[in-house]
Amino acid sequence: MNVLIVDDDFFITTALKTILETDPEITVCGTGLDGRDAVSLWESLTPDVLLMDIRMKELDGLAASSKILARDPAAKILLLTTFLDDEYIIQALKIGAKGYILKQNYDSIIPALKAVYSGQTVYGSEITQKLPSLLDAAHRPEKDASSLWEEQEISPRELEIIRLVSQGLSNREIAQQLYLSEGTVRNYLSTILDKLKLRDRTQLAVFYLTL
Repeated sequence: MNVLIVDDDFFITTALKTILETDPEITVCGTGLDGRDAVSLWESLTPDVLLMDIRMKELDGLAASSKILARDPAAKILLLTTFLDDEYIIQALKIGAKGYILKQNYDSIIPALKAVYSGQTVYGSEITQKLPSLLDAAHRPEKDASSLWEEQEISPRELEIIRLVSQGLSNREIAQQLYLSEGTVRNYLSTILDKLKLRDRTQLAVFYLTL
């Protein structure tokens, strides 16, 4: 796995490179100091995963991620931060980053990179604990099948599933609540994601909650 590291602190970049290269499955193919480096190095090096800080001068990690994903929607980006900020988390989810973990949790970085490389979406334990509150729609005004859903041809049943996804329910829990099979729920989700041009259930939840 080729990994590109981008962080505006040279010492952190060096430390991350040292940590990653203890794993024989990981090669650090390049390093950068800001978001502009991230964009240009992504194009020239085509790494498997980009490991990038969020808070950087000139062009931050979220802005750089947006630029990269606009050009390469399949890009796998794992964001690092020392700040457990709700707004950062929501933005990372919305732009399609594959992970968001705290920089100080060094032990979790290699497993997170491997998970992102394999196609998973990863969030650190501290962030995972916050997700239910961020994705909890129970206290928000109920959304009807308005013109937006009609324009996207979202059926009442599909909207019901979207609501349950936004509340953090798993496929099994949704299936039990709606008296459907898990396979049927998976099929519904696949159709919904295709209609809304979204990548995964996390983006679907954010889409619903930020309308």
